[in-house]
Amino acid sequence: MIRYALQRIALIVLTLFIVLTINFFLLRLMPGTPFENPKITNVQKEMMMRKYGLNEPAFVQYTRYLKNLIINRDLGNSFKLQDQPVSKLIAIKLQHTVKIGTIALIFGVIVGIFLGAMAAIYKGSFWDHLSTILGVIGVSIPGFVAAAFLQYFFCTKLNWFPYLYEPVDVSRGVSTFDSLYSSILPSLALSLFVIASTMRYMRAELVEVLSSDYILLARAKGLSKPKVIVRHAIRNALIPVITILGPMTVALLTGGIVVERFFGVPGLGRLLLNGITQNDYFLVLGVNLVFSFLFVAVILTIDLLYGVIDPRIRLKGGGV
Repeated sequence: MIRYALQRIALIVLTLFIVLTINFFLLRLMPGTPFENPKITNVQKEMMMRKYGLNEPAFVQYTRYLKNLIINRDLGNSFKLQDQPVSKLIAIKLQHTVKIGTIALIFGVIVGIFLGAMAAIYKGSFWDHLSTILGVIGVSIPGFVAAAFLQYFFCTKLNWFPYLYEPVDVSRGVSTFDSLYSSILPSLALSLFVIASTMRYMRAELVEVLSSDYILLARAKGLSKPKVIVRHAIRNALIPVITILGPMTVALLTGGIVVERFFGVPGLGRLLLNGITQNDYFLVLGVNLVFSFLFVAVILTIDLLYGVIDPRIRLKGGGV
């Protein structure tokens, strides 16, 4: 098992290295520099390029950045945001992205499991048709369309929610409750895909489980239908649903860029977009590296769990 885990960790380190390298050189191919401002003279621009070493060959810059990252664990400084460390900026913004994503995940999973279970238990009924319609809507409508609709209906027409997300700020009178209230709509826009995906998996697995022999045997022994469903059927049907939660969590953290933009959430997505439009190389590299790390960390966790559940996977991965 240890050998299996070390192999996966080595593969992840190699993956992060390749992603970082590709991102670094692709960013250098982007037109312009971080100092494309009409108020800056050519002399000042040249001085700034020298200060940050951007006038040197790309490979020299790459080796220096990599050395600094490995030895000092330093992601560099932002060119635009007052020369602040990229790691500090990411730490500040990450909390808002995690907050919105966590609410969307919890809400989406609970609603998805409930609707999927009802659709499977009452197959062919109103619940089944409702879950099919919601599943199609949730998968086919992009997040930014859902965000626009929710903003128009609940903010403009009903005036129930604020247009924009409000971070906690005591000096402006924004309490924790106000901040949570303002995060409902962006979380709801993100959760539609989670509801649809969870519901489809739950329905498909539960229909199969309910028709299996051990469920029929449990019913034949005299157990009531609710007991069989709760104790045996739902528990087994949840295993594939849990498997998709990892990639879904990462998708929520990395895929909410447009939704964050709609509701003014000062999260990682907004930080990344600003970095791209301003050619803020180190900022874009840092955020991409965090997103990549989250993704591969989830894959590693799932791989290790598979290895624990099914020993054959460990053997295929190089023996125990």
